[in-house]
Amino acid sequence: MLTTATMKRRPTPPGEMLLEEFLRPAGITQVELAARMGVPIQRVNAVIAGRRAVTAETAILLSRALGTTPTLWLNLQIAVDLWDAENRMARSRVPAHRIARARKVRSAHG
Repeated sequence: MLTTATMKRRPTPPGEMLLEEFLRPAGITQVELAARMGVPIQRVNAVIAGRRAVTAETAILLSRALGTTPTLWLNLQIAVDLWDAENRMARSRVPAHRIARARKVRSAHG
């Protein structure tokens, strides 16, 4: 089974998918998409540039503007987030159970 842990490359970010599979083929500009979503252009641009994650609210707005489902956008974001987290943890060489335990201890004390 292919999981984010076994993937050799980072999953396609939602912003890249948005630009390459939706906006460019349909001839929709970022400005037009932002207007359809009712958000500032900076929000759309930050998602496309990978500086902003797709939140549940953004996923709903994208789905309404593009005729998709919110789940599409959230699944793309989750795949990237999991891949990034797994790779960070692998680089730190700290077992996941120790990271979880450390967070639990910290939250109990403060």
